[in-house]
Amino acid sequence: MIENQNIQREEMSYDVVIIGAGPSGLATAIELKKLNPETSVCIIEKGSEVGAHILSGNVFETKALDELIPDWKEKNAPIKTKVSMEEFLFLNKKNGMNIPTWLLPKSLQNHGNYIISLANLCRWLGEQAEALEVEIFPGFAASEIIYNEDGSVAGIQTGDMGVDKEGQPKDTFEPGIILKGKVTVFAEGCRGHLGKQLIKKFELDKNSSPQQYGIGFKEIWEVDETQHQEGKVLHSVGWPLDPKTYGGSFCYHAENNQIYIGYVIGLDYQNPYLSPYDEFQQFKTHPKISKILKGGKRISYGARALIEGGLQSLPQMHMPGALLVGCDAGTLNMPKIKGSHTAMKSGIIAAETIQQHLYDKKELSVFDTIFKNSWLYQELYEARNVKPSFRWGLIPAMIFTAIDQLIFKGKLPFTLNHLHADHETLKLAKDSKKIDYPKYDGQLTFDKASSVYLTGTNHAENQIIHLQLKDPKLPISYTLEKFDEPSIRYCPAGVYDIQYNKEKDESEFIINSQNCIHCKTCDIKEPSQNINWVTPEGGGGPNYANM
Repeated sequence: MIENQNIQREEMSYDVVIIGAGPSGLATAIELKKLNPETSVCIIEKGSEVGAHILSGNVFETKALDELIPDWKEKNAPIKTKVSMEEFLFLNKKNGMNIPTWLLPKSLQNHGNYIISLANLCRWLGEQAEALEVEIFPGFAASEIIYNEDGSVAGIQTGDMGVDKEGQPKDTFEPGIILKGKVTVFAEGCRGHLGKQLIKKFELDKNSSPQQYGIGFKEIWEVDETQHQEGKVLHSVGWPLDPKTYGGSFCYHAENNQIYIGYVIGLDYQNPYLSPYDEFQQFKTHPKISKILKGGKRISYGARALIEGGLQSLPQMHMPGALLVGCDAGTLNMPKIKGSHTAMKSGIIAAETIQQHLYDKKELSVFDTIFKNSWLYQELYEARNVKPSFRWGLIPAMIFTAIDQLIFKGKLPFTLNHLHADHETLKLAKDSKKIDYPKYDGQLTFDKASSVYLTGTNHAENQIIHLQLKDPKLPISYTLEKFDEPSIRYCPAGVYDIQYNKEKDESEFIINSQNCIHCKTCDIKEPSQNINWVTPEGGGGPNYANM
């Protein structure tokens, strides 16, 4: 952003400005137009198109969509592959024990759900929103919050385009525009850049547990038809993770002999030598998994942080002039491993809140009442104790979860709180065991460079680096010394590196920001919170197709 008061910026005003064309933002817009077609609504999306930055497993529960667009089947929504069979495995290194699905809590069962591409669903939702005259602006990153004189949120400013690394305008310079709304809805997804600022400024999390996150990986494979069972859902826990590290896998058999395979690892892990990317690659070599992929072809890769804190980590979702919805706040249901239907429901609640605010002159705090009377609150309440129980280890947590979910139906008379933020959990390198990961074979396992290539990631050259260090000296003077610089392992895209400079006779911290796939892991896990992820130029980042 160029600091120049003389720049003339275009200003546009709407009733509602929405940041992010994901499930929650699009649901907010559609419901607003259903409630009152005269409400003017725009959506700003930093991806090059709607869906470009959307990544999810995704087994989809239609509960919220049934409310939002009851005739979605007649409107040809890209929701076709119904879950037909389920399997849950507890893996050791060479084998796996099948846990009968009838023993699993209802939240882990997927009867009636669908295997979909969330990116394609968002593209379809975008079309439904535009048909209702919602204005969608893809390729524009909301980079700055605009405030009124009384401190309330007035809207956002999009990032300047065509600015070089030194902050000077290039020949292609275009100033960002100001978008003002009577209400601004922040629906940026997990660890939203602006949402993070709002939570801090308005102390929205002062009564909440520390937020919890995971990093999720996903690959799409085309496999031999003999290994494909359309509609099958497979989950696993156990190997290759140690019993103290939270995580598990998914393997969904979609259409056209395609398999969506992935892994989620909690970012509260303790060993700085753990590489989430390599744990995922290693998982694919397990005999139960490798037989499915053998002879197949990997066609897509992606990674994204996901928010796991649950009800006790939710910040207050309203503030003067604005609402925080979906994974920008943290509405994902962790035991279900699902956040799309809950994000959409939070958007529907936001729209109902805004309708009452604009036309019945009620305060935005009415959001709390509508939320607490909804199935979304009830669902998150019943799931609240699952994630914090994993601090006891995998087996005790599974036993506790069975008691909590099967016997008490999520209604135990107490709530377990999260004890630490994820950046506080790493042990010192000197107290940790190094992990020797196998070499990549190029058939089942792949290096980060070839994986990033599949994301279609691109950023305009010679722009301000969007991975900002609060203290440029800290990675070498502190993080390297204390934790052996974990960013080179926790980043799923090879953005960070340590290189020795012979001329200066010192190590240097390298940031390859061109590789960034906008997962936000560094912003979350960096132990001294020295890395601040901000928005690059609009349209930059991954270009996911069917993820």
